[in-house]
Amino acid sequence: MFDQFVKFVREIYQTDKYIPLHEPLFTGNEKKYLENCIDSGFVSSVGEYVNQFEDQIAKYLGSDYAVAIVNGTSALHLALHLAGVEQGDEVITQSLTFIATANAISYINAAPVFIDVDKETLGLSPTKLEYFLKNNTEMKDGFCVNKTTQRKIKACIPMHTFGHPLKIDQIVDICSKYNMKVLEDAAESLGSRYKNKQTGSFGLMGILSFNGNKIITTGGGGMIVTNNKTIALQAKHLSTQAKIPHKWEFDHDRIGYNYRMPNINAALGCAQLENIEQYITDKRQLADLYKVFFNKTGIDFFVDGQDTYSNYWLNVILLKDKAERDQFLTYSNDHQIMTRPAWRLMHKLNMYKNYQHDNLENSEWLEDRIVNIPSSVRKCRL
Repeated sequence: MFDQFVKFVREIYQTDKYIPLHEPLFTGNEKKYLENCIDSGFVSSVGEYVNQFEDQIAKYLGSDYAVAIVNGTSALHLALHLAGVEQGDEVITQSLTFIATANAISYINAAPVFIDVDKETLGLSPTKLEYFLKNNTEMKDGFCVNKTTQRKIKACIPMHTFGHPLKIDQIVDICSKYNMKVLEDAAESLGSRYKNKQTGSFGLMGILSFNGNKIITTGGGGMIVTNNKTIALQAKHLSTQAKIPHKWEFDHDRIGYNYRMPNINAALGCAQLENIEQYITDKRQLADLYKVFFNKTGIDFFVDGQDTYSNYWLNVILLKDKAERDQFLTYSNDHQIMTRPAWRLMHKLNMYKNYQHDNLENSEWLEDRIVNIPSSVRKCRL
């Protein structure tokens, strides 16, 4: 079967060369906008493309405000700060996630609490979250307090894994009962929808990433989206070193960050965003082809579920166990088809192994079986 997979992927991408997992595609106005940016001289954090990209992303997500940040990890860090998370607080997230989620919590000197995911979404489980909160926390002075650590749990970061929407409305409802802010990690799910609403637009803030391997890219970049005007203004202020606007004076009213997205990156983003629906259409067609192929092999191909419309950023198959997973990874990569496993679970990493978590049975089951397969938008289709 492994050799059939290699042959099938080569037919899809029409090449006998190395096939990466997910590469960017530049077939639109990227060069034009980059040349305009260079000609203007505004290539750093001031320029028309930064504002334009923010406006376009906000409109696309149906949010009131968007603030362009230098990368997704910095956006997460700043969002936690804006949500009022402080040193010694706790933040709930999932163990099945990219390390940026946990690292951003550490940057704020807070502690992560890892809760299990659902197999049918790959994202944070509302059932597991509610069970943990009911049995391990209590409300004190308006705050959710962990009975084991006596720390305040200020926020929750659910992540739409590989672009597949989780049950975000249930997460938001549960967190509201415990006075916890929801910071929606939509780094991988731009263009995905849950119940006809864009992911990233459900929580107090949504976080996007435009890294080189994302569905659209700015090279490196991120975004904070929100409907809260005060948060948006503070995000823009703090991401520009908290400098008080003035024609020549350098005055700062608090500790800020050099987190603003450069104009040259935003120019790339504006061009990429013009093609996002075409990209998603192609990726969903690719997922359909994979589904038909894997149905014939007996291997489980992960598909989006009820109420979801996934961008299929990275396609997922589930092997029968870790041994078969490793055999598949070895064979495909040896034959110049890039595949990879899920990330190492956060609670198994040395720096996070001592933090609280639930049983994580689904996360560990998925870690042993997940393989991501080539998911680039196909040039031959555009």
